[in-house]
Amino acid sequence: MTPSELLRLAISDERDVFLLRQRGRQVAAAVGLDGQDQVRVATALSDVGRELVRQDVSTTAVFRMRRAPAPALLVELSWQAVVSGSGPGWDTARRLMNALVMTSTGVTLVKNVPQGIVLDQDLLGDLRETTTGTSALDELRAQNQELLETLENLEVKSKELERLNDELEETNRGVVALYQELSEELETTNQGVVALYAELDAKSAELKDAAAARIRFWSNISHELRAPINSVVGLTRLLGGPGSDPMTDDQRHHVDLINESAATLLALVNELLDTAKAESGSLRPRMAPVALDYVITQLRSAVRPMLRSGDVELVVGDLPELRPLVTDETMLVRILRNVLSNAVKFTKHGEIRFTADLGPGPDEVRFVVTDTGIGIPAEEQDKVFEEFYQVPNALQVGASGTGLGLSYARKLAEILGGSLTLSSNPGEGTEVVLTLPIADDESVQPTPVACAVIADDDEKCREELRGALAGIATEVVETQDGRSALNIVKERRPDLLLVGASTPLMSGSAVLSALRLDPELAGVPVVIVCGDDPGGLARSVHSLGAAMLHEARISPETVGRAIRDAQLTARRTDLR
Repeated sequence: MTPSELLRLAISDERDVFLLRQRGRQVAAAVGLDGQDQVRVATALSDVGRELVRQDVSTTAVFRMRRAPAPALLVELSWQAVVSGSGPGWDTARRLMNALVMTSTGVTLVKNVPQGIVLDQDLLGDLRETTTGTSALDELRAQNQELLETLENLEVKSKELERLNDELEETNRGVVALYQELSEELETTNQGVVALYAELDAKSAELKDAAAARIRFWSNISHELRAPINSVVGLTRLLGGPGSDPMTDDQRHHVDLINESAATLLALVNELLDTAKAESGSLRPRMAPVALDYVITQLRSAVRPMLRSGDVELVVGDLPELRPLVTDETMLVRILRNVLSNAVKFTKHGEIRFTADLGPGPDEVRFVVTDTGIGIPAEEQDKVFEEFYQVPNALQVGASGTGLGLSYARKLAEILGGSLTLSSNPGEGTEVVLTLPIADDESVQPTPVACAVIADDDEKCREELRGALAGIATEVVETQDGRSALNIVKERRPDLLLVGASTPLMSGSAVLSALRLDPELAGVPVVIVCGDDPGGLARSVHSLGAAMLHEARISPETVGRAIRDAQLTARRTDLR
């Protein structure tokens, strides 16, 4: 869009320069510029005009109004000669105008105009009709008046600047005083912080010493208890081992009970020692494939005797098809046993439900324990994972415990790379979720063996085991009682033994104990085939480095997992 023309002038001598200055101020007023900008436009045109007259250049000045892209007053000066664009007048114009655009035949001076300005058409009309301006004297008087106004404005601004400087100086004095005050307070605070840090360091050292003393105490107590318990375990194994005096069935049963109870007590003492190791950060997991169905069997057997009455039911959900879980079975059992034990303590009516499923991630398995107990208030839910903390309630008074269970369980979960979380509503119940990663294990399948021995008085069970061993064992030897199984193992030194928990003449746990006492046979992988409720047998079997197999769930897959677990745990067995 072409800028509209407002006024046109011809400039050839000094009188025309006066007229250009006057018309420049008047046009600037007509387009809405304030007094200061009017003086700037007039002064810029006057200095440029004098430069052109001095060079004897005839010039045409055209005033235009530009609407877009930004409103501006344009003054186009054109000539037909060679003009130098340098000199004091040109420098003045560049300072006073927003832009100065030079070409070979002219120059355009640009002064920005505020948005929304309405042109004074009457004033512009008068300017077009009047071809002459005021005299040089009148123009000089006008310039003097402009100068006086400018000086007055400068004086006012100078006084305002002095006032602002006084205020700034007063403010600076206040800031300096405030800075000094804050510096003194900060120095005092820093001294207090230094003293506090020194006190904290001292308290921290005391806490470290106390923690170290507690760990030493637990370790010493554990070691002191293990010696007599190991003696009990060893003596009961000797009573039931080969070469011992014959016993009646009742006597053998009682000896087996003593053996299982001692093994349970030994496992509890080991757990106390592991608590000290976990506290010191030295507890390391021993990863191996875990048969979850037997873990659940152990937990069911351990929890049922703890139920308060028939008003509380233990419900174990069906185990879905899961990828093989590779983790530390001992730690897993201890975590879940602690969680289930808490659920039993604080549930008077209803049920305790235990489930396992895949998720929430594709490489995770989740164990969930829910109860219909008294629940935990929201403000207490984080505290229950603190050591020695017990939620105050009526049931807590009659419940035994130290407040270490959940804290220890969470430490074990973190060692295994998982997490233990809790959610609860008072009066409705509690849900505890253990999430573990499903670690990769390239050797989940059992190692093939040359010779395997099956010992069980149930012919159907032996037949199922024999079928499941196809492709695993080259040769399978069968017998019906534990004593003959022990003799076969001594004679042939097989690569695998599968023995029933209740075989005649010598129970499966007694055979296992005898093998572990013999240095030459201690490394034979053993699988104990048991029924629904093995009681303390599961703990004893695990402590002796053997695997368990449920007789109602015999299949190539379950037998393969049990054999692989037995092979791994036999190599890891600690016979201290």
